[in-house]
Amino acid sequence: MEALTYSPARAAELLGVREKVVTQALDRMLYSAADLWTLRRQLGRLPPSLGPTRKQLFLNFKGGTGKTSVSSNYGFRMAEMGYRVLIIDLDSQGHATKCLGYEGEEFEKTLLDVLVKKVSLADVVQSTPMPNLSFVPSNLSMSTVDLALMPMAGREYKLRNALKDLEGKYDLILFDAPPSFGLLNLNALVAADDLFVPVLADFLSFHGLKLLFDTVNSLEEDLGHTLSHIFIVVNAFNQTFKLAKEALEALKTHYPEYLLPTVVRQCTKFAQASSEGVPVFVSAPDSKGAEDIQAVIDHVLKRLRSDARRAAK
Repeated sequence: MEALTYSPARAAELLGVREKVVTQALDRMLYSAADLWTLRRQLGRLPPSLGPTRKQLFLNFKGGTGKTSVSSNYGFRMAEMGYRVLIIDLDSQGHATKCLGYEGEEFEKTLLDVLVKKVSLADVVQSTPMPNLSFVPSNLSMSTVDLALMPMAGREYKLRNALKDLEGKYDLILFDAPPSFGLLNLNALVAADDLFVPVLADFLSFHGLKLLFDTVNSLEEDLGHTLSHIFIVVNAFNQTFKLAKEALEALKTHYPEYLLPTVVRQCTKFAQASSEGVPVFVSAPDSKGAEDIQAVIDHVLKRLRSDARRAAK
């Protein structure tokens, strides 16, 4: 990820203060991401607490739903809003790593070293130019992780146990999972508090959703783990397609308690930003894609903050 810069007006907008407040606190022509983080702490503009570190999994057993574009931009924006975010790339293709502007092959260690070779997770975490956004990279070595976990005792809990070293260091830990069912994704489900399911508005998505919900149900029965929230996110929605509108109505009928009220519309700038390893909030902050991811975040934060308030009482 290249160094990020913000104009005084943009920095003020992100901090929710007047531009004069920003320039009086730290006078710059352009503000780096590190400057923005310093200003947040200096001006007391950190976001409301979400409680203990929240683990969120982005998963769909069906490929091609734009899951990684949604998760990486969601994570970046949460960091831009002042949360401490760690993105863990679980996919051996390293798509989340690429969406952040890095190549997985550049890194010697991945989550495989943590789960199989007992390396501390903190030793695998990589920094970005944004001080409160970190990531765990992935590359082709991760393709062997399911096989390596198979003979291990307590194999379903390896990821959850590894995360204990980072408890309290992040507000959000996000898992970007491959579109498959295996031990690694089972580990992620057991470790997660919330599940995000990006889907396309087509009827092929329904089969993948049924399989995923069957897996979640068996997770509760067999391993005693219950997810706090499940969010279905309709991605790349084109309202001019009759089939897309019909599929959306079907999702509303069959999964009303999980379907988010906003959709992520089809957006060329959003897709292009992800392919170039640049968050859409940097390359096209006024695009439909950025607007819709923000709407998703606003709804999710409302739910999570409500949970945090109830837990604090």
